[in-house]
Amino acid sequence: MQEQAGEGQNQAASAGTAGPGAVTEAGTGTGADKRSVYRQIAALAVPTFGQLIAEPAFVMIDTAIVGHISDAALAGLSIGSTVVLTTVGLCVFLAYGTTSQVARLMGAGKRKEGMEVGVDGMWLAFAIGILVCAALVAASEPLCWLMGARGPVLAAARVYLNATIFGLPAMLLVYAANGIFRGLQKVRITLFAAVSGAVLNTVLEVLLVFGLRWGIAGSGAATLIAEWYMGLFLTIPALVWAKREGASWKPRLAGILSSAGDGLPLFLRTLALRVCLAGTVVAAAHLGEQVLAAYQGVNSAWNFGLNMLDAVGIAGQSLVATELGARHKPRARMMTGLSAKAGMVMGVLVGLVMIALGLFAAPLFSPTPAVRSLITVGMAVEGVFMPIAGWMWALDGILIGAGDYRYLAATCSSTALIYVAALTPLTLWAQTWASQTWRIVMLWSAINFLFIGARAIFNGLRARGDAWMDRALASV
Repeated sequence: MQEQAGEGQNQAASAGTAGPGAVTEAGTGTGADKRSVYRQIAALAVPTFGQLIAEPAFVMIDTAIVGHISDAALAGLSIGSTVVLTTVGLCVFLAYGTTSQVARLMGAGKRKEGMEVGVDGMWLAFAIGILVCAALVAASEPLCWLMGARGPVLAAARVYLNATIFGLPAMLLVYAANGIFRGLQKVRITLFAAVSGAVLNTVLEVLLVFGLRWGIAGSGAATLIAEWYMGLFLTIPALVWAKREGASWKPRLAGILSSAGDGLPLFLRTLALRVCLAGTVVAAAHLGEQVLAAYQGVNSAWNFGLNMLDAVGIAGQSLVATELGARHKPRARMMTGLSAKAGMVMGVLVGLVMIALGLFAAPLFSPTPAVRSLITVGMAVEGVFMPIAGWMWALDGILIGAGDYRYLAATCSSTALIYVAALTPLTLWAQTWASQTWRIVMLWSAINFLFIGARAIFNGLRARGDAWMDRALASV
């Protein structure tokens, strides 16, 4: 742990070496300085990706294994995992909000205050985790039913959800702890936690599902154990680093309420995204069991890919927030442009990988030929749209880092309303089509055109101006 902490301190030091003099007042830098920024983005993005893929990686592993039980089990996993991912995703503000606040305070030289913000976020995460867990215990079956699950699909969804929901407090602690790691730019530990957690989950999946023949319940139990392993692995060192900076571990009501208040707009932003994703699952459920099963295969890979894009955005978020905290506006402007370009390049790479997965790896998700064919088509459609998603996600992370929460909440909510309003008639229309192939094409095209595309326009327009940076500078 000490070696990892030292590595992170070196990263943090190197992130500030170029200084404001490396750029002009217009925000442009030399070629060498731009290469240095790209290296900083990569140094933060690769380990950050490790933390981000934790829950999607668990679901992808679950998908690959459960898909070989039955089509009904895979469709049930689609419903149950959507509830889990939606719940965890709604609380992503625990990481995003803490990252931006810690990074800006660190950039301003207020290390103790920054760590106290991080500890407040962890207390908030634990309290939310307990409350959400209790609510889902009572509402798991009605939620799955409302999302369109019936018969064997409903039974499988309920079993999976009931097995995994007790890991939610651990995963929310992971989010909050990573807000500290990202703000300090100490992120390699998150990569180790994610890789080791995924390995543990895979081993337990094989043992419980195929060895002990627990079926989809074994898949959920394996995920539960892996989640608590990660939660403890990351929470303990986060508290140790906080203590080193003189921060108290005691809950501070004012700080917790402040974190909750800052997190509300981010919660609304994420709620809009998750409503869109949940609505798409409901639409898939009404287009047939095989379409829903194929949607789950594509969706698990898509979530995995989006987190690769999000890692670039979070790297830019941390770097830009630190520069704004130090009042280096021209350098923050330059880093914004370079991070957006890096996000688009990553989107191209991820898109090509998704298309290749659809062509060659569809059998990993289902033994049914029809479902495999639909997965191939869905991944091809999604791969084409990945570059614009990469650009949008990078700008999204940077605006979060600057504390531009209200703008993101307003524009994301508006976009979600448009998408959900359009999805219902599109689904009713698709139900009249004989071809399941065109149904899966419609689902993935709709969310990319109507939601991600619109958000890309809003974020691009915002990033061109100075209002978001001026607001961040005024808050330091």
